[in-house]
Amino acid sequence: MSTKEKIQEDVSVDVEEGKLNEIVLYNDDVNTFDHVINSLIFACEHTPEQAEQCSIIVHYKGKCTVKTGEFSDLKPRCSMLLEAGLSAEII
Repeated sequence: MSTKEKIQEDVSVDVEEGKLNEIVLYNDDVNTFDHVINSLIFACEHTPEQAEQCSIIVHYKGKCTVKTGEFSDLKPRCSMLLEAGLSAEII
């Protein structure tokens, strides 16, 4: 009879944790669902399904995080949303 020994190794993984920011989109009574959806597809590179879901969340909850990432990537995206007449901010 032979025995097999199992060895468990502890592995340390270094993860770089940078500060991630978020674009938060707020509800308004001006823009249509289609306009919001098209703006999210263009500015945030959402799929049509993602954009539709975010627009529904914004409508019912009042706000929704639509993109997460580094500030340098989010700033031009947020500017596009603002230029499209949407209410958004980076937090």
